[in-house]
Amino acid sequence: MELRYLSSFVAVAEELHFGRAAKRLQMAQPPLSQQIRQLEKELGVQLFERSTRSVRLTSAGEAFLDPVRTVLEDIDIARRVAKAAGRGEYGRVSVGFAGASSHATLPRLARAVRAAHPGIELVMLGQNYANRALSRVADGTLDLGFVRLPVNLPGVEHRVIGEEELVCALPSDHRLARHERIDVRELAEEPFVSFPARTGSSLRDTTLQTCEQHGFHPRIVQEAPDSYTILALVAMGVGVTLTFTSCMHIQQTGLVYRPLAGPPVVLRAALAWRTDNPSAALRSVLDVAEQTLPPPGGD
Repeated sequence: MELRYLSSFVAVAEELHFGRAAKRLQMAQPPLSQQIRQLEKELGVQLFERSTRSVRLTSAGEAFLDPVRTVLEDIDIARRVAKAAGRGEYGRVSVGFAGASSHATLPRLARAVRAAHPGIELVMLGQNYANRALSRVADGTLDLGFVRLPVNLPGVEHRVIGEEELVCALPSDHRLARHERIDVRELAEEPFVSFPARTGSSLRDTTLQTCEQHGFHPRIVQEAPDSYTILALVAMGVGVTLTFTSCMHIQQTGLVYRPLAGPPVVLRAALAWRTDNPSAALRSVLDVAEQTLPPPGGD
C-alpha cells in the first residue's frame, strides 16, 4: 500500500469532491481516481459512494479515515525527527563523569544543551573517573567524557575546559592542620584514604606520583568510591588525602584543606570524544560546550 494512495484518500475524504482534492494535491483528476480505485482494490472494500452529483464516504471509508490520518501524522513526525537528528537537533549523547570534580562544569553544560537543543538527551553516566572515561570514549562506549590530561589515545580528540591544583585534606585536629601549607614529605608516615585502583581515578594516580616524587609510597589504609565518602572519612580522622581544588566545595565539620608547599601540582580538565564519532547530536553538544565551558585563560 503506497503512502501517496493514503494521502489521496484523506484529501478526497475531506473535500468529498475529486476535482477539489486533485487541485489540493496538485495533480490531475484521472490519476487521483485511479489511485482511489487501486486502494479500494487492495483493501477489498469500497471507500466512497460516487454519483454524478456527490461523493461520500462509505461506512468502511469512515472507519478507515482516522487510522490513516494517524499513520500520516506519525510519518510526518518521523520525517521531522530524522531531519532534526541530521542537523544535530535531536538524539542521545552519553556523557561519562565522576562525582565531585565535575560539580560545576557538568550542570552548566547540561542546562545550556537543554536550552539550545531540547531534542537532545544527555545520558549521564556517573562513576566514570578520568582514566576510565577516556578508555570508554576510545572504545566507543561513551560519546563524551570528562577527563584530565594527558589525552594521548589514537582517534581521541580533546578540549581543555579547566585547571585545578592538588591540595591536602586533613582532619581539623591533625598536627599539620595549623600549617598554612603542607610539605608532602611530612605525610610520609600518615595513613591515607584513597580511591580504589580499579576505578581508573586520575586523582589516585596523581597522588601516587606526587608522593613517590617526594620519596615515599603512600600508606593507603582505606579506600572509597567517591570524593564525598573519602572526605567524610578524613573528617572522621581515618587518614589524610590529596584531592583537587574542584572538590573544596565539600565542607564538613572536622575537615580542613591546605595548599601544598612548593610548585603547585596543576592538572588540566578536558572533554574527550572520538574524532570518528558520526553523531550530529554530539557535534551540537560540543558546539554548546565551546561557548559554555571556555578554556582557562580564554585561549
